[in-house]
Amino acid sequence: MNKAIYIATTEPNSGKSIVTLGMMQLLLGKTAKVGYFRPIIDDPQPDRLDNHINTVITHFGLDQKAEESYALTRSEVIRRKNRDQDDGIIVKIIEKYKEIEKRFDFVLVEGTSFSGEGSIIEFDINVLIAKNLGIPAIILANGMEKTKEELIDHFLIAYDSFMDKGVEVLAVIANKVSPEALEDSLALMRKELPPSLLVAAIPHNPVLANPSIREIVEELSGEVLFGHPYINNQAGYYSVGAMQLRNYLSHLKENALVITPGDRADIILGALQAHISSNYPAVSGIVLTGGLLPEPTIIKLIEGLSEVVPMISVQGGTFDITNRIGNIRSRIYAENTQKILTSIKDFEAYVPLETLSERLVAFEVSGITPRMFQFNLLKKAQSHKKHIVLPEGTDARILMAAKQLLDVNAVELTLLGNPGQIAEQVARLDLDLDLEAVNILDPVGSPHFEDYVATLHELRKHKNVNLAMARDLMEDVSYFGTMMVYKGHADGMVSGAVHTTQHTILPALQFIKTVPGVSIVSSVFFMCLENRVSVFGDCAINPNPTAEQLAEIAVSSAVTSRAFGIEPKIAMLSYSSGTSGIGEDVDRVRKATELVRQLRPDLKVEGPIQYDAAVDLQVGKAKMPDSEVAGQATVFIFPDLNTGNNTYKAVQRETRALAIGPIIQGLRKPVNDLSRGCTVEDIFNTVIITAIQAQGQATSGSA
Repeated sequence: MNKAIYIATTEPNSGKSIVTLGMMQLLLGKTAKVGYFRPIIDDPQPDRLDNHINTVITHFGLDQKAEESYALTRSEVIRRKNRDQDDGIIVKIIEKYKEIEKRFDFVLVEGTSFSGEGSIIEFDINVLIAKNLGIPAIILANGMEKTKEELIDHFLIAYDSFMDKGVEVLAVIANKVSPEALEDSLALMRKELPPSLLVAAIPHNPVLANPSIREIVEELSGEVLFGHPYINNQAGYYSVGAMQLRNYLSHLKENALVITPGDRADIILGALQAHISSNYPAVSGIVLTGGLLPEPTIIKLIEGLSEVVPMISVQGGTFDITNRIGNIRSRIYAENTQKILTSIKDFEAYVPLETLSERLVAFEVSGITPRMFQFNLLKKAQSHKKHIVLPEGTDARILMAAKQLLDVNAVELTLLGNPGQIAEQVARLDLDLDLEAVNILDPVGSPHFEDYVATLHELRKHKNVNLAMARDLMEDVSYFGTMMVYKGHADGMVSGAVHTTQHTILPALQFIKTVPGVSIVSSVFFMCLENRVSVFGDCAINPNPTAEQLAEIAVSSAVTSRAFGIEPKIAMLSYSSGTSGIGEDVDRVRKATELVRQLRPDLKVEGPIQYDAAVDLQVGKAKMPDSEVAGQATVFIFPDLNTGNNTYKAVQRETRALAIGPIIQGLRKPVNDLSRGCTVEDIFNTVIITAIQAQGQATSGSA
């Protein structure tokens, strides 16, 4: 899996660029292809690139375009938040991030830097984004104007916020710390913050805080008169030229910015001469106030000089201009090489690079969020489109889901039903569904109908099914749809919105049948919880499985889990953990666990184990300290249908988790059942799952 790191700040003006530039320099020294991504950017000015993106791409020569490097603008996020479209924000960010991730070995993700409207929600959005991208974070805080204790409290709150949402924090960095307080701040950080954290502190550097002449020109709408090649000079000490030249020269300091009225030829010429004199400090630039320009003779004299610092003319009085320059918040941009190199130098000097590198390499993703899980499913379905048949073609929910599936180009679809009735329902729903893009079949009118009848008769005649009976059965949409899958005219079937589970599954059991080596058909639900996706089985089909059947359900669930990107750690659930319980029910689970170990010694399995010991690391370590599964289970096998069905529904309702399923496992070709109370989203997800199941199975029919 590609690796990434998320840089998050706790507040505006934390100096995030220093970490971004330093990290990019570090990564490019370790990895051949590094990408850069910003989930959310401030609204760019017309015809101008985002400054952060332009700086990083330009300076490091990254092989990516600016428009590829971000997902949303600040105003787009606020608009979607106001309309309760939070899911759309995350889905868009995941989509754009995944495009970058595919192309690079490592991705540096720079979090948001809101100010003003939107800043209140900034921190929560950063946590949410990092969680859904499944990447660790570096937290940066501004140490300026904070006591050591305030800085620690700041970090602890931020650290807890990330960890509570399941986001691993690799490092915390205090930036802009007073040089005098640097060592004390660092010592307190090491003492008070968790020992697992890498901590660093970077002192305040005035060079990075001072604006360039270019920034001053932009802020003051100034006109550059001379010195264009040096427009990126850093303005250091501000020096107002209001006194006579002989007195003013003694006040000049290195890289001084001279601010003086435009008619003070003595100050202007004196500053230019001081700049080239070995006896005085260099001057970074000259700001001419009052909208006044030097006289033509002075202009002519300046034009003849061999070296001229940037000289700009601005409107406004000297006092006002000086205050405005002092209030400029300087930034780092692509052309300002001095600041970029200074930032990288400071980062390398004050951050333990080798330790940070080791932690980046060692980090492993421990889970997957629901949104990332759903995104990965959709992308996998789109990668190799399959043909899915939906027998309940006139149901409104089926039609709405069909439109969504076609809009995202995830599958090819066949709807079963009367074409006229389907068209009427589409019109009644005012649904923009292109009926030419979907195959609509009336079973009796299908050119394959007689062939299907004959095939069913041949397959079921040993059960006394004659041709007439086969014809009656084939008029049923469940039988017809299942036969399409059997014959290879469709890759999978999804039904159950208006039919019972038995009605949906029975034809598949009769002639699609189970895969070799599997004697029982079972089901799982993908439970999309807040911070992870778990697999629950069997919650829909087998009422009271034997120990042997439980073992088969566990193995099938592990295979399904792995096929969908979830590493199986199987918890065989019971009312006791380990050897503490006795009784017929717990003994059955204990036997099933041993059978799983015999059938698949490669699988991690624990049982009997209670639910709390399976999901809570502390409880798991207390009850089963040597277990590889306790506290970190991903696949949960319930001892019976009563327990499983009630548990999944309780979890779904009480936690508002998304339950995708039931997903039928064990069949040679995929047929999946819907709840009669299913939503459009349930249908969408189940069709996607079915298509992915079909990708892993042969599409040609076999008896």
